[in-house]
Amino acid sequence: MFVVIALVLVTVGTVLFHFLAPTIGWWWTPIASNWGYIDDTIIITFWVTGVVFVVVVLFMAYCIFRFRYQEGKRAAYQPENNKLELWLTGLTALGVVVMLTPGLFVWNQFVTVPEGADEFEVMAQQWQWSYRFPGKDGVMGTTSPRFIDDDNPFGLNPDDANGQDDVLIDDAELHLPLDRPVKVLLRSIDVLHDFYVPQFRAKMDMVPGTVTYFWFTPIRTGTFDVLCFELCGLGHHDMRGTVVVETQSEFEAWLGEYSTFAQSVAQAETGAENVLNLVSREVEAASVEKKSALMRLDSTVSHEIEVKRVFR
Repeated sequence: MFVVIALVLVTVGTVLFHFLAPTIGWWWTPIASNWGYIDDTIIITFWVTGVVFVVVVLFMAYCIFRFRYQEGKRAAYQPENNKLELWLTGLTALGVVVMLTPGLFVWNQFVTVPEGADEFEVMAQQWQWSYRFPGKDGVMGTTSPRFIDDDNPFGLNPDDANGQDDVLIDDAELHLPLDRPVKVLLRSIDVLHDFYVPQFRAKMDMVPGTVTYFWFTPIRTGTFDVLCFELCGLGHHDMRGTVVVETQSEFEAWLGEYSTFAQSVAQAETGAENVLNLVSREVEAASVEKKSALMRLDSTVSHEIEVKRVFR
């Protein structure tokens, strides 16, 4: 009887926890994007798996109680029951269909980007985030790992005119405009990562060597955490950032604070030129000082020679 009671209590406790969890804060964060469909799909899955869980556990408790050992009774062996097997197969198939069908419709919406959606790129590397937005032409330039270096960390193609006005955000804080659909291009330059904002519900793995994507529409303003949802090494826990959803004018003001690819290249070239000029001046100064020292030495030696001649 102890096992029967334990199984019943587990079932009742699980059901109560499911319904009481939202009242104590053990539930999803409030949604901040258009992907309420994902919540609906998960709830359908909860209902299907929850009903199956309750039925199976209670059936186990019934069987343990009904067919417990009783002196003088023998178990009846029945190797097959075609009717029962048909019912179990049909109900299982129905449950799988009910769980998978909504997901297929949601997935189709998930990968079908609406026309006119804005674009931006998320670039991941151990253990930081950076972002790229198209410039005034609205088209982002091409990239390649072979172009990545200290002066071009995003790997933009320097010969692609479309990339010259791309705005580079070398910062963990991302800003997005409210109520505008955006296509998120995802790129990793080292290992697997996963760009995830819990309030947006949408996420996607970032695979080195390829560009993945998803889209969403921010529907409320606020500041939300950016997490890496794929184990990516020792610093995985610290690969965090923030995304700020704000009005269009605030977003444009924020974007205007950052340099374009062409400006960053020019700054890098100017910095390199300044370093070369500084080094050249230091070498020149050192040469002048060395020449002056040699002249002083020559003067001192000449004076000593003249003194020796006088006293001979």
